[in-house]
Amino acid sequence: MHIARPGSALLATAVAVTLSVTALPAAFAAPSSSAVISEVYGGGGNSGATLTRDYIELANAGGSAFGLSGFSVQYLPGTPSAGSLWQVSELSGSVAPGGRYLVAQAAGSGGTVALPVADATGTVAMSASSGTVALVSGTTPLSCRTAADCAADSRIVDLVGYGSAVVREGSGPVTGASATDSVARGATLADTDDNAADLASGAPTPVNSAGQTSGGSGPGEPGGPTEPGTVRVHDIQGTTRLSPLAGQQVTGVPGVVTGVRTSGSRGFWIQDTAPDSDPRTSEGVFVYTGSAAPTVAVGDSVLVSGKVAEYYPATGAQSLTQITAPLTTVLSSGNALPPAVVLDASSVPDAYVPTAGGGSIEALALDPSAYALDLYESLEGTRVTMADTRVTGATTAYDEVWVTVKPRENPTRRGGTLYASYEDQNTGRLKVMSLDASQPVPDANVGDVLSGPTTGIVDYASYGGYNVQATELGTLKDNGLKREVTRKQKRKELAVATYNVENLDAKDEQAKFDTLAHGVAVSLSSPDVVSLEEIQDDNGAVNDGTVGSEATLKRFTDAIVAAGGPRYAWRYVAPEDGRDGGEPGGNIRNVFLFNPDRVDFVDRPGGDATTAVQAVKTKKGATLSVSPGRINPTSTAWDSSRKPLVGEFRFRGESVFVIANHFASKGGDQSLHGRYQEPARSSEAQRVRQAAEVNTFVTSLLKADKSARVVTLGDLNDFAFSPTVKTLTAGKVLRPLITTLPAGEQYSYVYDGNSQTLDHILTSPAVSRFDYDVVHINAEFADQASDHDPQIVRIDVKGKGHRH
Repeated sequence: MHIARPGSALLATAVAVTLSVTALPAAFAAPSSSAVISEVYGGGGNSGATLTRDYIELANAGGSAFGLSGFSVQYLPGTPSAGSLWQVSELSGSVAPGGRYLVAQAAGSGGTVALPVADATGTVAMSASSGTVALVSGTTPLSCRTAADCAADSRIVDLVGYGSAVVREGSGPVTGASATDSVARGATLADTDDNAADLASGAPTPVNSAGQTSGGSGPGEPGGPTEPGTVRVHDIQGTTRLSPLAGQQVTGVPGVVTGVRTSGSRGFWIQDTAPDSDPRTSEGVFVYTGSAAPTVAVGDSVLVSGKVAEYYPATGAQSLTQITAPLTTVLSSGNALPPAVVLDASSVPDAYVPTAGGGSIEALALDPSAYALDLYESLEGTRVTMADTRVTGATTAYDEVWVTVKPRENPTRRGGTLYASYEDQNTGRLKVMSLDASQPVPDANVGDVLSGPTTGIVDYASYGGYNVQATELGTLKDNGLKREVTRKQKRKELAVATYNVENLDAKDEQAKFDTLAHGVAVSLSSPDVVSLEEIQDDNGAVNDGTVGSEATLKRFTDAIVAAGGPRYAWRYVAPEDGRDGGEPGGNIRNVFLFNPDRVDFVDRPGGDATTAVQAVKTKKGATLSVSPGRINPTSTAWDSSRKPLVGEFRFRGESVFVIANHFASKGGDQSLHGRYQEPARSSEAQRVRQAAEVNTFVTSLLKADKSARVVTLGDLNDFAFSPTVKTLTAGKVLRPLITTLPAGEQYSYVYDGNSQTLDHILTSPAVSRFDYDVVHINAEFADQASDHDPQIVRIDVKGKGHRH
């Protein structure tokens, strides 16, 4: 399977595990009359082995095909520790009645004989002597680490423990596995749910779905094909997003190697030099070599045999058509490459993607002249070129940069591309990565240009969708983007800012504190009040009951003083341990910093993690029941999220109520480039409920005093045009200030090359005179202390009218 993007692995929680080799579990499943694990071999490529790879073989004793779509085989070490994880290899296709299905695993440096063409390929390096293999209905890693716990997991269809495996069926594991011996069921495929009785060791005998064995005839023959077959690349790619040949073996597919990838998802691309006349059918395809490094070079003319497969890099993503378990013959080298397709403003359609009422678009015939995503799909695996592309998303830690081939498409003032609505997608955006380790993607900021041609191969990934794997990169032209510095507030202006400081805790490096502090003291010109989002407890992700943030805030405020800012005081309400969402163990909360030389915080006792702040009507206007306090913190709207922090401030004798927010993330939403169109925004429902809670509280404040000055601000994780913001502003109790800026300045965050707004400042009607600014210091830069830009509003608490 493809290797996951660095940093994208799910966090695993360590648990105490009691290992027992004597307890006898209940049956994992009734003795099977359908799919079983028929053979397991972990000695491939070991010293003394004949075969070069490990494998798992499935068999079907039933009378009808056993579908494997959505299934996986998973491996666990024989003696798992508390941190041991099941390794997953996803499956597709089916096992025919009476047939076999071969899953190739990791290769070693030993052995001389290749497996027959595999039906699926994983990267698991299994132990030759001891381990557990499971056939699982699903692709989520199992969590059980004992025989009893695994026996209770209904997803497990079959399980084989070998050697001294703790996790096994029945009286014990099957013994005898080694570098030279596999463990296998007998010819009758007996399955009484007792591994020791049902399987025995012996010489490895891998068989694939075509009935081929190692050293057999056809595509599995060592050395690869010698004559072109009847199938061409465009036959494999077809006229939709799915290959009409998915799951089938193809033999002798001709093409010229146009690119080679030696890390991550290893393999190479071939492109047919004799294209058909149908613009919907791509002439390029990726050949996935698994754990084996590709042995071909760009310019090689090759014949490839293997199995056609659709690889889905993530749930909801589109798939990448590829040839797996390949055997390749090089016919000649140094051949000219097919001409690259030009991508520019005239060749890329303005419409983004066809819709299917929220359903899958996979079966729809491609229309590359009408839709950008259809064009990119019709070019999957094909060479493309683009010239003088402007950077719309700065170079990331993963050596990726976003560019646009449409320089006039929704430009921002500083060189980005604005994301303005759900209906108006930016079709010219593409992510660029380099295939040449000696020529990495340069460190580029938004507005810079990759001058000259950038040429490469269209690929697809879960992060960002369609991208170009560059074999030639344009030359970086630095357009000199500068970090902004907002003006200093006047003596009679109250300056209130919001800044997401990205999981700050006392264990972070001093450089992060210093850069963030410079942002507050210099770029924001030392606001009177700063709402901080993503302040963690003092030991960050360590989950030991710590909830305080005093050490974190002491380091931060010290750094602000060192940067030339004032000595800030702070207020927050500590969460209950493990009850506020964010990084596990981090106890993320919102925090107020304030300059006591300029503004007073009105402290009212009683605010805690579970007490709801109330608006109190008095003869002198509204006050808070507690300060600081939280808005309805026991509401289910805040599940796995952060609770808003409310504080009452006094400035020049006037009360100002500030509400710091950090709404639920967009995690779980379907992607803009995915196979479901229009994409579902499942996370939106919770943010709407959260917005309703804040709106209700603001309404209560204005009911107590219609002239109350309220500033609601923070990371709302949603756009100005979203239902979230519409709910928050219902009844016109709040005004979103982002919409008071010119369109080209309405952003504070850049994602997938789109400049957009997740952070907001909103004010009540009584805030009639204000000066608002988004201060661009992070989101557009390759070197950033946070992925959010801060915002600031300066309020004349006694003035009338407004300016911005």
